[in-house]
Amino acid sequence: MFAARPNPEPWIAQLFSTQSARRGAVVRRSVAWVEREVGHARFQDEVRQRGYHLIRTANQYIVICHSGPIDILF
Repeated sequence: MFAARPNPEPWIAQLFSTQSARRGAVVRRSVAWVEREVGHARFQDEVRQRGYHLIRTANQYIVICHSGPIDILF
């Protein structure tokens, strides 16, 4: 297990200022990378505060960068 960086703010700011995030699309990050950079709890809090949707699949987090409804079709 990794210890998150002491100051995760730059990483968080960079993630949520990407072109994909700004236009309401999807961003994807490795679960291990999130743990190393900011920690799972902090990452989940940041996504939740923005009203976005978070999916974890295999070793990836997928953030849907809008607060509208989503349908998982299958």
